[in-house]
Amino acid sequence: MDDLARSTMPFCAALGITTQQATAERVTLTLDWAAERCTIGGAMHGGAIMTLADSAGAICAFLNLPEGAALSIPLRREGMSRWKSFFWGQFSGMVEPLGGLLGAALVMVARPVLPYALAFAAGAMIFVVAEEVIPESQKGEHSHLATLGVMLGFALMMFLDVALG
Repeated sequence: MDDLARSTMPFCAALGITTQQATAERVTLTLDWAAERCTIGGAMHGGAIMTLADSAGAICAFLNLPEGAALSIPLRREGMSRWKSFFWGQFSGMVEPLGGLLGAALVMVARPVLPYALAFAAGAMIFVVAEEVIPESQKGEHSHLATLGVMLGFALMMFLDVALG
């Protein structure tokens, strides 16, 4: 994961602030202790702590921007009228319900092949987990053999689960 604080706010990199977690619900940053960031008594300087708090607040605010605001605020800043930028921000969100209706219609039409498509998607997810998330399995010269073993083992487990109940 790219460090959100350091990539978007260069001052965070200068102070040694790193992103531990950044979601819309929770932002966790760390500030490394260093003598140049402390007061005479060895306590972290208030300015460094305020920078940490301001950076966490900025990331949290950015991650919680409403969808339409991500379009309408830059349009307004570029000189578009308030109502036009509001309209385009609202219009950009109108594709979501239309996409949902299109997806529901496709599911109804593709209902006979849906179990096979979902099984293929599940197999693709298992492959990605075995190939990317389990780093120990990818060490050495037989990394593809390890991935194949995970996939065959999972297929055997599912077969036995269905066969034996």
